[in-house]
Amino acid sequence: MNIKKLAAEKAVDWVEEGMMVGLGTGSTAAYAIEKIGERVKQGLHIRAVATSVQSENLAREWSIPIIPFAEVGEIDLTIDGADEVDPNLNLIKGGGGALLREKIVAARSRQVMIITGENKVVQKLGAFPLPVEVVTFAHEWTIEKLASFGCKPVLRQTKDGDVFKTDNGNYTVDCHFNVIEDAARLHHQLNNIPGVVDNGLFINMASAVVVAYESGVIEVLRAPARRS
Repeated sequence: MNIKKLAAEKAVDWVEEGMMVGLGTGSTAAYAIEKIGERVKQGLHIRAVATSVQSENLAREWSIPIIPFAEVGEIDLTIDGADEVDPNLNLIKGGGGALLREKIVAARSRQVMIITGENKVVQKLGAFPLPVEVVTFAHEWTIEKLASFGCKPVLRQTKDGDVFKTDNGNYTVDCHFNVIEDAARLHHQLNNIPGVVDNGLFINMASAVVVAYESGVIEVLRAPARRS
């Protein structure tokens, strides 16, 4: 059973006629884009923005109308995946290399629907290495400072052994914390480091999380009353 696809297709039920939709990045989000594309071909009218070149290209393959960011007011709904989700629906994202664009789009969205499998739901964040996007200039110094927070920082590489670059031309450092005791505090601390563009902690941004289980059961976790 493909639980990623199961969760993605359930989340697409929230897409309604006339919406402005944010399209996430990664293998789980790709299933959602394909399902939205199927509905578009059946007559659904929406407009969309994508969080990566990869997702934009996939959306165009499915004839989903992509709108320039300058023409977007507010995004009605963004559907995206996550690498980890805690009980308060705080997230680690960025495994797909698009954390900055994902966070910009999420911040512009009325609702952020996260799709994931049961294995990504944890009591505390941190088992998945936290991605941090950094500028290339003096990145060695930035990595040194990241290490001072008690993690093992690893500069991300491609399968070919080259340094991975984001769509923004930056580097990604995967920070191995094992466990993050105070995600909100760490988020601010990391973003205060000169050279850090942003990090993969998404605090109080998810409106709901669609969790698919190997049994085929789907559960929708709702955020506290901090968001509409």
